[in-house]
Amino acid sequence: MRGQKNIFHNIDWITVFLYLTLVFLGWINIYAAVYDESYKSIFDISQRYGKQLIWIAAAIILALIILIIDAKFFSTFAYPIYVISILSLLAVLLLGTRIAGSKSWFQIGAFGIQPAEFAKFATNLAIAKYLTTLNIDLKKLKTIIKSLLIIGVPAILILLQHDMGSALVYSSFILVLYREGLSGSILILGVMIVVLFILTLILGKFIFIGILAGIAFLMFFFIKRNRKNIYSIIGILVLTIAFVFSVDYGFENVLKPHQKKRIEVLLGKEADLKGAGYNVNQSKIAIGSGGFSGKGFLKGTQTKYNFVPEQSTDFIFCTVGEEWGFVGSFVVIFLFIALLIRLIKLAERQRSAFSRIYGYGVASILFFHIVVNIGMTIGLTPVIGIPLPFFSYGGSSLWAFTILLFIFLKQDANRLEVL
Repeated sequence: MRGQKNIFHNIDWITVFLYLTLVFLGWINIYAAVYDESYKSIFDISQRYGKQLIWIAAAIILALIILIIDAKFFSTFAYPIYVISILSLLAVLLLGTRIAGSKSWFQIGAFGIQPAEFAKFATNLAIAKYLTTLNIDLKKLKTIIKSLLIIGVPAILILLQHDMGSALVYSSFILVLYREGLSGSILILGVMIVVLFILTLILGKFIFIGILAGIAFLMFFFIKRNRKNIYSIIGILVLTIAFVFSVDYGFENVLKPHQKKRIEVLLGKEADLKGAGYNVNQSKIAIGSGGFSGKGFLKGTQTKYNFVPEQSTDFIFCTVGEEWGFVGSFVVIFLFIALLIRLIKLAERQRSAFSRIYGYGVASILFFHIVVNIGMTIGLTPVIGIPLPFFSYGGSSLWAFTILLFIFLKQDANRLEVL
């Protein structure tokens, strides 16, 4: 702790301000989402906004504790923290409570704790620790495989809890690996896989395979016909067809009916405005009805009369759109973008590779949550049930995001002491 006068020395107050602003706006919108004229007090802990105040107070205490701890603690104990998170994910499979179809919660009285949320910062610590080990090179296959294992183990355990949304968040770590030297061709391959997945579902496997075969046939007229090129085209075609069949099999036999329905609604194959598409349709109505300046605080009719399910959690952004309109939505999105830009700037100024990698992990995880959650509310991304950082109701997500962020702020405050 050399040269530190107090726990706030060198803390980036711009990031702290953005964090506190987003948390406050989140609480205001949770209050609006569940508001009823019969409620007497904003401190009523029987209501969600009252409970959220408790979570916020606890989150601030957690932030202060993190600032007190020596910054080196997090790099030194990165692997033990990761192992504890893995054990907690295993434990919840055995002892957890099933809520909304996912066995991913420890129920403690009236409150629930979701280990999957805390596993994100633990995985971020572990991947930062591994990538700063001597002789690590992301151009080597062995390094890539080990990195993907660190990221993949918690994701698989979360999938076993039937929580696909939280598991998909771990795909955001690919941005961290890319920043640290992963080949751009792997990113392109990832994009191609997503495109193939979507086209398979939209066109159907047999129509899409017919199109692929036609493209392969036409390529024979535009390439030099030698053995190497012919084998390459055939090999790519076979692998692509195998992937198409695997997508079709996974969609029909692995995904649950409600998950398939949500994807079909998103892709426009079904409308189902009374079923899987109901949430998104009502959310878009709420946001659209807000117009330019919104209906006003506590005056949202879609929100007030519970037309939008999960309006204080996954669909909290529709409350912003309805009551504060385009102006309020723009302000919230601007604050999130400002936070992401600030985190990237802080990450780039780190003297420690561990701090830089961890910082990019923070930005990547938040970016995924923000884009997908807001995308859900306006029908651009599938409804996969992940919270909007610092906004959505829930103690686990707020605590986890707070820990994730403030570990990095502690690392940044300590950067001048790194030799």
